[in-house]
Amino acid sequence: KTLGIIGGLGYIASRISAKALALGMKVVASDMPSTPLGMRDNGVEVVTFDDLLARSDFVSTMVPLNKHTTGLMNAAAFDKMKPSAYIINTARGPIIDQGALIDALRKKKIAGAALDVFGEGSAPPPPLPDDSPLYDVFDEFDNVILTPHIGWQRLEARQRVVDMCGDNIAKFARGEAMNIDMQTGLPIR
Repeated sequence: KTLGIIGGLGYIASRISAKALALGMKVVASDMPSTPLGMRDNGVEVVTFDDLLARSDFVSTMVPLNKHTTGLMNAAAFDKMKPSAYIINTARGPIIDQGALIDALRKKKIAGAALDVFGEGSAPPPPLPDDSPLYDVFDEFDNVILTPHIGWQRLEARQRVVDMCGDNIAKFARGEAMNIDMQTGLPIR
């Protein structure tokens, strides 16, 4: 099986990639258009977004929410996926066009979805609207898994966030480089 990671060259994606490779999966990733394509030393192949969609059995979103990623997984994207493929969204809700997802599921354009985030925001992210058809997981959508953005909330993960924040504050006070580019607000790779 092939795992496709949209935005798959960051820290979290690298950790997920290593686990998938250890399980015998192939891993493909798409990143910014300026990222060179090809095989990386870690066994991850960087491909175009369209190639990732066409080749992957599981597509996972690992991108920030911005003007380039809002609605990234839309009807055209679902049309490029295998009918046996699953979409996994643990990043931000609006990366997936909910209407297009519901349509793709109803028309069997994809095999299923696992969603950990839904609407705008992240702390905490809002739930699905009360009238969302995705809640019908027992009748119409038995191929959908919904979780309330709790996958990261282990004690160890929270402690790591606190430690990283403290480390960044100390580095900032000393005038040292941090893991965030203060000009762009993006992580430094």
